[in-house]
Amino acid sequence: MDDAARGRDGVAASRHQARSGALLDEALEILLASAIVLDDDGLIVAVNSAAQSLLGRDAPELVGQDFHDLLHRDKHGHSMPRTRCQLRKALLMRETMRGDAEWFAHGDGTFVQLSWLVTPCTPGPGVTGALVMLYEPKQGDVRHSDEWHSAPLTELDRLALLAETTTQLTSTLDVDEALHRLAALTVPRLADWAVFDLLTERDEVRRVLVVEHKDGILVERDDLQGPMPPVPAESPMPLSRALRGAASSLAGPATYQGPPDSGIAVEQQRLFTETGMHSAVIAPIRGLRDVLGALTLGRARRHDAYTPSDLPLLEDLTRRAGLALDNARLYQRQRKVAETMQRHLLPQLPVLPGLEMTARYVPAPDASSVGGDWYDAFALEAHAHALAIGDVVGHDLDAAAGMAQVRNMLRAFAWSHPDAAPSAVVTRLDEAVMHIAEVPMATMILARLTRGEDTLWRLHWTNAGHPPPLLVTHDGQASYLDEAHGMLLGTGVTRSRPDAVTVLPPRATLLLYTDGLVESPHRSIDDGLDRLRRHAASLAHRPLDSFCDSLLNQVRPSDNDDDVAMIALRTPPPAQDQ
Repeated sequence: MDDAARGRDGVAASRHQARSGALLDEALEILLASAIVLDDDGLIVAVNSAAQSLLGRDAPELVGQDFHDLLHRDKHGHSMPRTRCQLRKALLMRETMRGDAEWFAHGDGTFVQLSWLVTPCTPGPGVTGALVMLYEPKQGDVRHSDEWHSAPLTELDRLALLAETTTQLTSTLDVDEALHRLAALTVPRLADWAVFDLLTERDEVRRVLVVEHKDGILVERDDLQGPMPPVPAESPMPLSRALRGAASSLAGPATYQGPPDSGIAVEQQRLFTETGMHSAVIAPIRGLRDVLGALTLGRARRHDAYTPSDLPLLEDLTRRAGLALDNARLYQRQRKVAETMQRHLLPQLPVLPGLEMTARYVPAPDASSVGGDWYDAFALEAHAHALAIGDVVGHDLDAAAGMAQVRNMLRAFAWSHPDAAPSAVVTRLDEAVMHIAEVPMATMILARLTRGEDTLWRLHWTNAGHPPPLLVTHDGQASYLDEAHGMLLGTGVTRSRPDAVTVLPPRATLLLYTDGLVESPHRSIDDGLDRLRRHAASLAHRPLDSFCDSLLNQVRPSDNDDDVAMIALRTPPPAQDQ
């Protein structure tokens, strides 16, 4: 068969598939009940209007998605374990089955209780799958909310909850995220309310999170959050004892009905009044060395009260929470130290008559923390200044420390030979990096900036494996200075380094930057460079500070977890215009 014939067959197959899909959609629309067609893998193939309305989701949100993962939930609002899903079992065994009053995720974030019927079908020629009918259960099929809320956890449920808690809390290094995850794991599974009180490094108490289960979703109560009175040293009240690290205990409105013995007791009276909790359990959250806070779980809508048998599970949960919060706080302290060190090491920019200069440093947005990005600018002699930008490999405190070593050695070498070409300085720096500095590899640009007798500024530079400088003229022409490109630092390869010289036009903008501005894990570096060039050209008339801020907002990829350093300068207008 020739290519033309194969092409005609392919087009015909596509048209046939499209017609089959259209016929399937038409067939489903005949049904008044909510209907969804799945393939053998459980992916949604088609859905009618009734199902879209019932689930609060449009067809594009449903088609192609895994029915089980997207929609099916257990009675606590969490993803239904696949091993317990009877609907999925019917799909795999190609049997007709039904289920009553199970929970499904609605498009608005709430959960709806629906019954279902699943039966095998053939969605298209040679394709097998299943038809799922969803409908609101009869009144007799729906269990009263108190009944399913009050069902005690089995030992298997407890182990599953603890395992899920460990997984959820150890996968984040953000304190707020960890607390919200623990709240979602415990409410409404164990409680109607979750309250977190944390101790600060100065032993002050702050009620950082209060959430309730309302209308099928978790609602944060800002009005109940905020600073708390200090922890009393001798108070026997449950929360005060928990914040001192004592054992967990039961509590209720009666616990705080008498005259309050402290400010914390006053706040607890208010908490029980505002929330309507009739029963609560309070446990300390302990770290490896210190008490970090306390967790209160409360019941208001559920009629059953907590008993002493509930305390061991709560203590297991807070023990895991303590380890997670300890790790998160340690990470945040290390990040703060590294950021502070890096910011203090970044220099004050020199003042050059007639020349504008500004710089930016933005730390990494996510878990990669700080990195080794840096910039520098300093005088070499009366009419010459050095500009530098670089990136030491790594995203941690070691990278920031390595950045400081490279920057300081660069200054020393440049100062000792102020007339030396940039390539000669970088060659010496590369030798030092190999033998002195604790730096794996690094990229950088070193430039020498001078003003000639014709009043024009000249840039003399060398590039050690770094993204090229960008030059933007006042009329919006942007181009990269691709010359003088050599090996990055720390490779151990001995090779001569090139230099290049260019005249900077009047009112032109020169931008040096690190790869965090243009690099994305999902696009090529060329795409990022082209994006930067086009945006910079469009901003040529902006004031220099606005130019840099706009580039950060418009160009920096949202999916990049790297830090960014930038240094920009703008040349003065022609002498006759001044």
